[in-house]
Parts: sequence; structure tokens; C-alpha cells
Amino acid sequence: MYQVLCGILVIVFCALQVRLWSGEGSITHIWALQDAIEEQSFENDRLKDRNQVLDAEVQDLKSGLESIEERARSELGMIKKGETFYLLVEDSERK
Repeated sequence: MYQVLCGILVIVFCALQVRLWSGEGSITHIWALQDAIEEQSFENDRLKDRNQVLDAEVQDLKSGLESIEERARSELGMIKKGETFYLLVEDSERK
């Protein structure tokens, strides 16, 4: 009788160990989920910073003309009335 009880306990113990170390809800699965959560947190922080920069840019564009003028000059190459545009070209043969 004692040997049967010990055998059953060993089988139950092994079954619990298998559940602990493999499959969904196992220690390795939990570790993988914790790593994924950490990576996602870093990505969320990066995107939050990017969104703050974009929000500041939108607020700047809504509030003043200086930022619109700066963007028109840098991205579109526009100039004001009365200004003279000079294009400096490097001589590629001198290099």
C-alpha cells in the first residue's frame, strides 16, 4: 500500500513539474511575456515622446506664422516678396 501511494505521489509530482516548466502558464512562458511587456513599454515611451513632439509642432503651426514661414522656406524653397534668391553651386571638378 505504501509503495502504491508513493508511486501516485511521484506521478502527481512529475505532472506538476511538467505543467510548471512547459506549456502556457509555465515559468518560461511568463518570462517571455514579461520580456514582451518590457519591449512594448519601451516602444510606447518612444511613441509617446514622438507624439509630444508632433503635438508641439501642431500647436506651433496653429498659433503663429513664423513656423509656417520657416517650413515654407526650408521644405518648399519659397522666398518673400522683395528678397533675392542666391543659389550657391559647388564646382565638382575642384574636388
